[in-house]
Amino acid sequence: MILINGNFLCRNLTGIERFSWEICKQLDNLIQKDDDFAILAPANAKNFPDFKKIKLIISEKPIKSFPKWDLFDFKKACKKHNAIGLNFSNTAPLGKACGYAFIHDIYAHDFPKDFVSLKEKLIKAYCNLNYKNIAKNAKKIFTVSEFSAKQIKKAYKVSDSRLAVIPNGWEHFNSIQKDDGIFEKYPKLQKKNFYFTLGSLQKRKNLKWIAIHAKNHPQEIFAISGRVISGYESEEISELSSLSNVILLGYVSDEEVKALMSECKAFVFPSYYEGFGIPPLEAMSVGAKIICANAASLPEIYEKSAHYIDINQNPADVDFEKLLLEKVEPNEKILEKYTYEKSAQKLLAALRNG
Repeated sequence: MILINGNFLCRNLTGIERFSWEICKQLDNLIQKDDDFAILAPANAKNFPDFKKIKLIISEKPIKSFPKWDLFDFKKACKKHNAIGLNFSNTAPLGKACGYAFIHDIYAHDFPKDFVSLKEKLIKAYCNLNYKNIAKNAKKIFTVSEFSAKQIKKAYKVSDSRLAVIPNGWEHFNSIQKDDGIFEKYPKLQKKNFYFTLGSLQKRKNLKWIAIHAKNHPQEIFAISGRVISGYESEEISELSSLSNVILLGYVSDEEVKALMSECKAFVFPSYYEGFGIPPLEAMSVGAKIICANAASLPEIYEKSAHYIDINQNPADVDFEKLLLEKVEPNEKILEKYTYEKSAQKLLAALRNG
């Protein structure tokens, strides 16, 4: 049996959690009677999946500590059910009980100086512990881009035979109905006359770039959504809040995000480190123009269908109006290439091959 670590069922649907949900839904459609899959759902899960083929096992106890659950409780469950674990969330049981595991990126390894406070340093240490454990002990390591695969191989000397790329997708956005009520909440946001940025407000999201650009282009309106993650705060949030042409939206619903992406002048994603970067793909799916950094995995994923900014260039010197006049390729190829269905097919094939 392959037992899926359902830790993501206790978290909001963003990033890794969204990927985990969507891949599991696709796996449920693909697995055959000879495939033996189950998911261990914590007793305090926000939602319990209603899969047809993946069996649901509910834990006796709730998750009180994610590290305890991931490193020890899930290990016990795998042993109890004579199963191999499948871990989606950059974490896995220690040692040979590691099972199959995803490392979406190795941000804490590649950018250690981003972690300054005591809490940040503890987060960095925990991330690096999991990277090393998975790299050494996983039966197979999965990641989401060739960029991340290259970084993992370089940092941990992982062989090609133990590493497989399973990219993200975007189809979940089809089922979301946009909510234009966000424009009533924020009358300053006029349709097709603002730039939109989405993401957890981490340092790597590079809000410093937005802050400098917005300060030097007061005629441009910026809407920035995202919840601050404790221990990952960007130093530029206070500066952004002082700018009259920047609107910090905080957390917004998926429906509001779709409305903002559909009606923005362009979706801006200046992140300097991404294992994949789902938001530009979501924006592409509703026809938004994309402006993103020429860094990490982003040029690999978005190829010639995005407008790129050089994050080493002074943001004050970048002219968005001029940049958006540059011709880019249609986004259909990108949207066709990266789907959860195709990724689930790759994952299932890799799991069947051991």
